[in-house]
Amino acid sequence: MATAMAACAALGLRTAYLGAAGHDHNGRLIISELQQRGVDVSAVVTRACANRFAVIAVDESSGERIVLWDRDDRLNLQPADIDRATLASARLVHVDDEDQQAAITAAAIARDAGIPATSDIDRVTAHTRDLIATVSVPIFAQHVLPEMTGESDTGRALRTLRQPHHAMLCVTLGAAGAMLLSGNELVSEPAYPVTAIDTTGAGDVFRAAFIYGLLNHYPPRRLLGFANAAAALSCTRQGAMAGVPSLTEVERLATQA
Repeated sequence: MATAMAACAALGLRTAYLGAAGHDHNGRLIISELQQRGVDVSAVVTRACANRFAVIAVDESSGERIVLWDRDDRLNLQPADIDRATLASARLVHVDDEDQQAAITAAAIARDAGIPATSDIDRVTAHTRDLIATVSVPIFAQHVLPEMTGESDTGRALRTLRQPHHAMLCVTLGAAGAMLLSGNELVSEPAYPVTAIDTTGAGDVFRAAFIYGLLNHYPPRRLLGFANAAAALSCTRQGAMAGVPSLTEVERLATQA
């Protein structure tokens, strides 16, 4: 989520991050990094524990990575931690599936206020269907769809999960690009061919660019192409936040299609 918010800010969006950070050096470092990138961190909750820590192993030949991480339970965000004033001032609310009860609460507040809510759904738990039912634009990782629906066909899976309040549904497909269901229109856009150095954070950057396109009323095909371009650029650089591209870079690549 921190990478997604940093990417939103890099694309020129006014961005605020609501999450929990540890009181150690790593916690202070992530808050400082977000501040330097123009993200409002006034709603961040600081907890008396170590911040989440990860070791990322990257395959030099493909850029694919394995993430080994540990997260103290005290960093779990609770529904009571949600700052309603921050949400009320937003044009869009983006939630992930890390702290699902808090995410559901935030998305419900947004929906009640008429604010669109996008989501990052990367796993299946007992609360995933509730999260899908609450947000207006669910964005799935590819492996989630067959597990949720039993469907091997991606388009049919999206249609199976669609609910009346969904503005659209999206799924990222890795090297195959992404697919979007908007109304009865199913749109696919291929990924941009790049030499991948590190895929860490590519999904978060995709979601940030998707949010940018959504807020700027891009039509479905342009929306997917723009998000794919941002994700592709992030794969050509090492690191998550360090791989975040600028708006100019994304627009330049997206116009080459």
